[in-house]
Amino acid sequence: MSDAATTLRHRKTTEKADPPPPPSPKSPKPAAPKPTKTSGCAIVLLVFAVLAVLALAGGAGTYIYYQNPGGYFWPEDPKPWTVVPYEGEWEVDFSADVEKRDAVVAAFKHAWLAYERDAMGDDEYHPIKHKGTNLTKAGGIGYTVVDSIDTMLLMGLEEEYTRARHWVETSMSFDRDANFNTFETTIRVLGGLLSAYELTDGDQLYLDRAIDLADRILPVFDTPSGLPFSFINLAKRQGSPDTDNAGLVSVAEGATLQLEFRYLAHLTDRAEYWDKAEHVMKVIRAARLPNGLTPIFINGHVAKFVSAEIRLGSRADSYFEYLLKQYLQTGSVEMQYREMYDDAMQAIHTSLLGTSKTKKLIFTLELHPKRNGYNGQRTWVRALKQDHLVCFLGGSLMLGATTAGARLSPQSVSVPPKMSDFTPVGQRDWMTGVNLVETCVDTYRTASGLAPEIVHFREDIDAGVGDWYIKGARPRGEVPVYDARYILRPETVESLFIAYRLTGHPKYREYGWDIFQAIEKHCRVPSGGYASVLNVEEVPVQWEDKMETFLMSETLKYLFLLFSDDTVLPLNEYVFNTEAHPLPIFSPFGSTSKFGSL
Repeated sequence: MSDAATTLRHRKTTEKADPPPPPSPKSPKPAAPKPTKTSGCAIVLLVFAVLAVLALAGGAGTYIYYQNPGGYFWPEDPKPWTVVPYEGEWEVDFSADVEKRDAVVAAFKHAWLAYERDAMGDDEYHPIKHKGTNLTKAGGIGYTVVDSIDTMLLMGLEEEYTRARHWVETSMSFDRDANFNTFETTIRVLGGLLSAYELTDGDQLYLDRAIDLADRILPVFDTPSGLPFSFINLAKRQGSPDTDNAGLVSVAEGATLQLEFRYLAHLTDRAEYWDKAEHVMKVIRAARLPNGLTPIFINGHVAKFVSAEIRLGSRADSYFEYLLKQYLQTGSVEMQYREMYDDAMQAIHTSLLGTSKTKKLIFTLELHPKRNGYNGQRTWVRALKQDHLVCFLGGSLMLGATTAGARLSPQSVSVPPKMSDFTPVGQRDWMTGVNLVETCVDTYRTASGLAPEIVHFREDIDAGVGDWYIKGARPRGEVPVYDARYILRPETVESLFIAYRLTGHPKYREYGWDIFQAIEKHCRVPSGGYASVLNVEEVPVQWEDKMETFLMSETLKYLFLLFSDDTVLPLNEYVFNTEAHPLPIFSPFGSTSKFGSL
């Protein structure tokens, strides 16, 4: 695979956009009474048709824009979501569970020391072959090292941290003549450097490296719309589009750079970091679709969404995550982000939630565009499919309810919250969030105790057993399907950490401990490191020789925080970027008051 086609290894899959065929001027239209003369409606339709053709000629290619989805979307009224009841009363005790916390620290050391022994400085690690690899032929930029540093700092691993810092000081180089993914490089490396700067009380080394990297990334924003290129050549400081997806920009890629660049602007007083990242949000806001729904792709030339899947998983997830976090990052004063967040959550509740047939689990679904063959009209098909990536949403909704959804102020929300603490919208989001956490935990109830990458939920008429299943699951001994994998993902434990901090309910620690034990039992490589599992329903498991960097950056960090006391990274003082790098909440005024806003 060429450098330019380097696959993303975190928030998106390698699937390509599935553009619909261009509209045909000869496509039959639905039957209608024949007017005796040209009507005003016909003239309006003709004008819109001409405008659509002009838009397509302006760079949209063969993609159809959503101008008025209207009744195409699933027409059912939202069902009344019933919150999962908390059984009895419990004592809120945020003191550390030292034994479990230290077990997580030991697991981190088992992962890190193996990587350091076999692959120090390489971007990725393969624990079975005891080797590292880089994302490009030109060399790596230390993805695993920088992704792990703030976890070491939080865990108090001074010796390991000292060696990692030495590598950053003496061996890290961004002068690589190759294409790196803009999104991944920003969330992992830039985010990791900035959080290391914060947690070391201002070690200038990390800020200098962050500025160097950010300056090399900035050219990705030099596009007609300001939407970023998907790739950046760090040596040449030259952006390039994602050729695998016809140059389209996924909404997650474009809208998951803001926390990092805005915080760097705050630290350096350089407005260009702020302006370029925030301009992306202006473009997305201006391209808003009816009902607030967001397809996974946007055309970077004309700044319009294209006809593509609407979902909360790969290529979309962190867009929704960052809407709330951008609002929180600057002290909850930038109301434009609050409005975008509220709009998006309303759309989710209106069109993207379902309830399972037996346990009544709340889950998220997808909408896929489909063109009818007999008349060319576009319809929408529901897919009862939920990625593990979506499991961030439960905790995010709960956090949003206690902040954006607080009836008086976030400070007035009790622990655990009472329904009277919330506005009606906050109550809705809290209940949905609590239920989604339970759904994600349910997907860990497999033979291995690990969750698959993707699950599908059964329709009411489906005679199959259980509420969800792994699509295309194959018998033991056959090559497992992609959906059956567990690649050490963090999203469920992320939500468990947030849920525990907001409620103090011990069940969230119990859920997290069960997940950790399953990872220890089935993913731990005796010689060092952790491997992904190819089929969560097959025991003994088969391994994939890959230890994702987000194991140490996210999964083990969130488990460590789950079992730590609540003075470690309080939620009212920090936001976590989508790679779990903590960044402080700051005021957008003062040194940054000159920066633009939406």
